[in-house]
This record gives sequence, C-alpha cells and structure tokens, in this order.
Amino acid sequence: MKKMINVSLALLFVVTITSCGNSQSKKSSENASAAVQAKTQIAKNVGTDEFQQKMKGDVQLIDVRTPEEVAAGAIEGSTPIDFYGQNFQQNLEKLDKEKPVLVYCAVGGRSGQAMQLMKKMGFKEIYNLSGGIRAWKAEGKPVK
Repeated sequence: MKKMINVSLALLFVVTITSCGNSQSKKSSENASAAVQAKTQIAKNVGTDEFQQKMKGDVQLIDVRTPEEVAAGAIEGSTPIDFYGQNFQQNLEKLDKEKPVLVYCAVGGRSGQAMQLMKKMGFKEIYNLSGGIRAWKAEGKPVK
C-alpha cells in the first residue's frame, strides 16, 4: 500500500512538472515571437525633413484628413483615406503591410492614431508627420 502511494505521488509530481514546463515554454515562445515582431516593426513620428526624405522611396503616402480639408491642399502623390469615414479600417486593409506608409493629417493627432491602428494591424513601417500638413506648409514644403 505504501509503495502504491509513493508511485502515485511520483506520478503526480511528474505530471505537474511536465505540464508547468509546457506552459512556460509556450509562454516563452509567445513572448519571443512578440519581441521579434516588435523589433521588426517601426512606428514613429518624424519631422518634415525626414518625412520628405522618406517620400523619395517606394512608399504609400496617406492623407487621413476629411475631403474638405484635402480640397484645401494636399501633399503631392498622397492618397486620401478619411479618418472619420465609415470604411476607414477597411481602406487601410487594402494597403500593402510590407511597404512603408507615410501618414499625415492637419496637425498630427488623427495620423498618430492611424499610425497606432496600423501598428496593431501588422504594418511593418509607419511614419507619422509630426505637426501634420500645417508644419509641412510652415516649412515651405510643396502642396498641390
């Protein structure tokens, strides 16, 4: 009887250790995967000069202002996607997540929120124009 209790306790101990080990390794694996994704993902605010420099590359330039704001002037080559539009997130989904995105709005608030949303959606590189098109214009940068 004593031998049976010892075997049962030993078996219980082995099962407990094994299940804890699997749980820990799964959590470690998930944490490592999240760390790799965070390292390979860029989401940052940039000034007008850096934004303009990045525009020279193969990028997606997105204006998240309203149609009325866009009509008053926009950065050449930008695609309007209204932040307040009903299909805002669905329109973002149409973009290439592997290709860098440059995003701007009037002063940087909406585009900052859009950048955070795109980060959660899995976009690899997102750059938000600090100060928005107002800062862009103040620096004498071109608008259409």
